[in-house]
Parts: sequence; C-alpha cells; structure tokens
Amino acid sequence: MIYIGNHLTSSKGFEAMGKMAMALGGDTFAFFTRNPRGGSAKEIIPEDAKRLCELMPAQNFGKLVAHAPYTMNVCSAKEDIRQFSKDMLKEDMTRMEYVPENYYNFHPGSHTGLGTEVAISMIAEALNEALTSEMNTIVLLETMAGKGSEVGAIFEELRGIIDRVELKDKIGVCFDTCHVWDGGYDIVNNLDGVLEEFDRVIGLDRLKAVHFNDSLNDCGSHKDRHACIGEGKIGLEAMKRVVQHPLLQGKPFILETPNEDAGYAREIALVRSWMV
Repeated sequence: MIYIGNHLTSSKGFEAMGKMAMALGGDTFAFFTRNPRGGSAKEIIPEDAKRLCELMPAQNFGKLVAHAPYTMNVCSAKEDIRQFSKDMLKEDMTRMEYVPENYYNFHPGSHTGLGTEVAISMIAEALNEALTSEMNTIVLLETMAGKGSEVGAIFEELRGIIDRVELKDKIGVCFDTCHVWDGGYDIVNNLDGVLEEFDRVIGLDRLKAVHFNDSLNDCGSHKDRHACIGEGKIGLEAMKRVVQHPLLQGKPFILETPNEDAGYAREIALVRSWMV
C-alpha cells in the first residue's frame, strides 16, 4: 500500500490539517512550513501540534511531507538570498521538531549563474550547517525538472549533494513524477529502468516520498507544468503503474495537482482504487 494526500494550508493549524486530510480521504498530507512565496512563518501552538501527533497514529497516517517555501535558494548567486535561505532552513528544522519523525522537502535551488558544481557544494554546506544528530526530521531533496538553472534534474546532481552531506542518515529524496518526466526520465515506457537508475545512482533506500503529478509537457521538456492525474502527457495508465510499483509501496504520495478540494477528493479516491 501507499499513503495518499495533498498539500494543505497550515494557516488553520496542525490538527485542522489532519482532519481536513481525513475528510478528503487522505492518510498523509503536505504543508508549507511558512509563506510559500515569502519568508514569514506562523507561530506554532505546541498543544495544536501535539493533537496532530496523537491523531496520526490513531488514524494510521503515514509520514507527513512538509515543504520549504519556494523562495528558499541556498545556492543563489546573491549572498543576501543565500543567507536568508540558510536562516530559514535552520529555523524550519527547529519548527519541525513540533511534529517529529516526519519529512521536510525542499527544492535544492537554482545556481543563477554560479554553475552546478559550485551550487552542489553550497547546498551541501547549508545542509551541514542545519542538520544535527539530535533532530528527528529527515530532509528530502526534490527531483527537479531542470527549468532554468535548477539543480537536481538529473540523479547524479542529487547524489553529488548527498555525498557532501555529513549526517547522511538525515537526508533522502522526494521523487516528483512530473519533474522526473519533464527532466527526461521516461516513466511512461520505462518505469522499471528509471527506478533501476535511481537505485544505481542514489539508492532506493533514500527514496522516501513521492510527489504524484501528471505533466502538461513532453518528456525532457524541462518546463515543470503539473497536470491533474490522467490529464497530462504521463497519462492514467502510467500513473497507475507508479502507484502499483512494488518498490514504491509504503511511501507517502502527495498530490500537487491543480485542484480544489473536490478534485483532490476524486484523485485520492482514484489512487485508492489502484492500490494493491
């Protein structure tokens, strides 16, 4: 089996997000740790976080997949943006301890002219400053589509970051179906081969979560345009094969499709109908 949910807004609090996930048919969810287009973060109420932590095992939830803001770029060519992003990363590691033993996903970043190798070193440096042996969160590098100067569109770039991270037990990968497809990995015609390559380069033990999205674009387009399940170039049958693949069982699957709540409920029900 897999765990299935979608992105929920954190403005109503942790317990409310857990109950909303259940109302939509989910048993996991994602949430932004702060304003996704800015840097401000809502104050966490410890009692609210505790209620979610009690709700999750009672309802057989899978791990949550928190998401860093899109503005975070620890490998920017601009020093002020790099420092702002590193500060956010460190603060988010502290905030995640209110809901321990879950995942924190982030886009590795865009090198904005510095070059990929320099960016890989900067990303690893930021992680080495933020990760501690005492923390109870695993940080996930997201597979990217390769738009502009994004880092992480090929598995080798993610491996380069992981190789430079000191606390390797605190690092994993979130496999985004739209992004890997747009990045050039043919999960429609060769899903087994793509997962074999992931295992060879990174190791399937580091694949902790899946962002489950169709794509508006052809394979290798490097454009990153999500589509609802079955309404894009990946297509319904290929998406079903992803859900049913034995190597992906037990993972949280997070929908990032362009939907309202009713659409998410339909997609969650559809995915559940495919579960083996």
